[in-house]
Amino acid sequence: MRTERAKFSVCIPAYNRARHLRALLDSIFCQDYRNFEVVICEDDSPERKQIAAIVADCASRYPNVIQYFENEQNLGYDGNIRNLVARAGGKFCFFMGNDDLMCPGALSHTARIIDRYPDIGFVLKSYAWFDSAPDEINQEVRYFNEERLFAAGNGAVMVCFRRSGVISGYIVDRDSAHAAATDRFDGTLYYQLHLTASVLARKNAVFTPQTLVLCRNGEPPDFGISSIEAGKFVPGRYTPEARLQMVEGALAIIRYHDQTTRRQLTSAVMHDYANYFYPYIKDQLSLNRSGFFHLYLRFAKMGFYRYPIFHFYCLAAYLLGEKGFDAVTRRVREHLGRSPQFGIKQLGVE
Repeated sequence: MRTERAKFSVCIPAYNRARHLRALLDSIFCQDYRNFEVVICEDDSPERKQIAAIVADCASRYPNVIQYFENEQNLGYDGNIRNLVARAGGKFCFFMGNDDLMCPGALSHTARIIDRYPDIGFVLKSYAWFDSAPDEINQEVRYFNEERLFAAGNGAVMVCFRRSGVISGYIVDRDSAHAAATDRFDGTLYYQLHLTASVLARKNAVFTPQTLVLCRNGEPPDFGISSIEAGKFVPGRYTPEARLQMVEGALAIIRYHDQTTRRQLTSAVMHDYANYFYPYIKDQLSLNRSGFFHLYLRFAKMGFYRYPIFHFYCLAAYLLGEKGFDAVTRRVREHLGRSPQFGIKQLGVE
């Protein structure tokens, strides 16, 4: 039995996708670092029995490491993230999507970073997307070229807020995250953005350029099952309404934090989203002209009309299409390299 608190709770929100769970667990237990526990909260999915069987097999090989819980009812994405934080016993929560993979050395590297800097509340990751196999990397996401520390307060929130959208590799101080628990943002699919804004008000953030996780590309989303998500999201795809709900949810979170802390970050966060707006329309480019124009108008009415780069994304992406726009951004990467100071953000390839 573990007698001291683990450094990490590797937190997995489990809903379906049992076929990917064994590979995920293998990637965790292959780490060269052992001061961790694994916490899995299964969210009342149709594949509960398959998930439980895989977890039981893994637990027999790695006793006293996995904490497995089955939710009595479906909590939805945000509720299950909060549930995992509450169940976690480690000093830091290291979240993993249920179909993704942890890179070799990720835990040991993260532990060294946390130990190197004072009062860390959040680690901003680098990560990559892969297609059918982990060696088929189609995109790497690295925000800066070097390790960076961000002091607690507005600067840290501003850098890390939007960049917290991908749950795999989301690393946060457990106790600070638990203290911020609320159901106010359930149904946004962005509960972790609330945690980022809350934790970084008082604790520092650090960025690492080392890739920590590999995210699986092309898996259809399972959102829309819980009572809080029903009507907003449709399982299996991101509808225009879903994308509108997600962006509005992110803005509602930062507005709330502005109101409660007088930070006045909403305008800056909206500008940041506008500078990288392509991901929020990328999967909507197959809409007919009328449908896409309606989506564009609704985003504009949120306040994005103020930012010329937002209009550029909507026009250029729709004219070029997803493949065409992605090809342009790949050429920009090859020509300019990865420096975020020289033109990368103008084409939204961050």
